[in-house]
Amino acid sequence: MSFRIGFGYDVHRLEEGIPFWLGGIEIPHYKGAVGHSDADVLIHAICDAMLGAAALGDIGTHFPETDETYKGIASTILLKRCMELLRSSGYEIGNIDSTICLQTPKVLPFIPEMSQQIARQLGLNENQVSVKATTEERLGFTGREEGVSAYAVVLIQTAS
Repeated sequence: MSFRIGFGYDVHRLEEGIPFWLGGIEIPHYKGAVGHSDADVLIHAICDAMLGAAALGDIGTHFPETDETYKGIASTILLKRCMELLRSSGYEIGNIDSTICLQTPKVLPFIPEMSQQIARQLGLNENQVSVKATTEERLGFTGREEGVSAYAVVLIQTAS
């Protein structure tokens, strides 16, 4: 069996009055992430990690913001398409580890639902998906509540 590791990172600006999608669920907050799709930074970071592990490029290569097809699209759809790309290249996911960086809102109560949603979209067991969150102690753009970022690492293996 062959193993490969991919790393993903994404960041989006926060703005008042738009929905805040994170981990495939809508988080109640007065600000939401701005982007071409639903701007779900967690799912975008996971997609980039998946694609990177298989040397398939990045999310912008497959779903460019210049393509109106993806305007406002749910990132869960992009996540499923990335899984299809992985599987068509002969890989399966071993596990996902991810971290969300933001000052507010506190997302700890939503982490189980995010993990379940990601696992469900990818056809994985919940114990294969780890979602964590941290503040940056009011430092930088996330600490000032100007944006949100996420990091992800994905282990893939050749399908048996």
